[in-house]
Amino acid sequence: MIGIFNDNFPPILDGVALTAQNYAYWLHEKGYDVRVITPYAPKAKKVINAAPYPINRFISIPIPFRHPYRYGMPYIDVPFMRNWRKMKFELVHTHCPFTTADLAYSAAQSQHIPLVATFHSKYRQDFEHNVKSKFIVDCMVRHIIRVFERADEVWIPQAAVEPTLREYGFKGHVEVVENGNDFYTPKAQIEMMRKEMREELGLTPDETMLLFVGQHIWEKNIGFILDALALIKELPFHLFMVGTGYAVREIRLKIRALGLQDHVTLLGNIHDRERLKKIDAAADLFLFPSLYDNAPLVVREAAALHTPALMLQESTAAEVITPDVNGFLTPNDVRAYANQIAYLMEHPDMLTRVGDKASKTISRSWENVIEEVILRYRDIQQAYKLKHGIIVP
Repeated sequence: MIGIFNDNFPPILDGVALTAQNYAYWLHEKGYDVRVITPYAPKAKKVINAAPYPINRFISIPIPFRHPYRYGMPYIDVPFMRNWRKMKFELVHTHCPFTTADLAYSAAQSQHIPLVATFHSKYRQDFEHNVKSKFIVDCMVRHIIRVFERADEVWIPQAAVEPTLREYGFKGHVEVVENGNDFYTPKAQIEMMRKEMREELGLTPDETMLLFVGQHIWEKNIGFILDALALIKELPFHLFMVGTGYAVREIRLKIRALGLQDHVTLLGNIHDRERLKKIDAAADLFLFPSLYDNAPLVVREAAALHTPALMLQESTAAEVITPDVNGFLTPNDVRAYANQIAYLMEHPDMLTRVGDKASKTISRSWENVIEEVILRYRDIQQAYKLKHGIIVP
């Protein structure tokens, strides 16, 4: 059995949670016995009942100021621990360096099996938002690096993520294993989805639809987006924002302060993946100037629906972008970003051409990714057995 470990999982939605979910789903589809280990979350029962693989959840409490994230406490959850001791794995894979990573390491050590750890996020920025002491933040970063140091193999979702991991102090070997997406759709169907959703959203034919999908937190550079749009608010565009987070109320206030009420709509969290797919298809341009993200799934999902992204030259996330070929880049400057949006609004043919190229070069299916993952798992298991002198009869 393969164990997939992460500290958040649907119904909590973010890129890492969706990655863990797709690992579990596609490993199951390929005939593997797979089990998810994750903290409890409100409304989790519906997800557990719908999943074709087992999900084991343990007691958790909300993390202050980081809704909807939760802190797991498995060791005080007696029923969970009783089941936990009976679980037998062949390989464990953690997608975060926190509570579930400790469980994964415990299983690896006690059952003499390999541990794979994927480094997804810029954790230091998360810590700095909630902890004002640099000393404590440094200690927290050192703690998560110890998680990766004791893994048998460390993965990153794209090569540009490696400098962040090195900056945190990791000196070991890393392997690049890309993320996929589940949004591939034939072009003819995309056109129908686009037309239907634009009508539903009340867009006029001359309005450019801009889109942001992600946590509503300042680290995502949402303030940068709004400041840029305020410079061109005389133009016919509408930004739709999907997601939630601690900054929602402040974002609403900033929208009003900038006079963007008629240009920006917050749609909240969208759990229906088919609906989100239609919204991606309806958009003309995906705005993602985040310096916080490593390898965001949302950019790949938009690309799958032929919607190109506008990102920043300095961002790790922009590694997949070739300017004006499969996406767009500007300097980290609000006016430059605003000017690029205005320029692209005047050149819809360019948006179409670049969006088509994005779908071919950025988008990769999860099924294809998992086929690669399975081969890597086999190699890791074989290397582990050779290293530890384990003889299989």
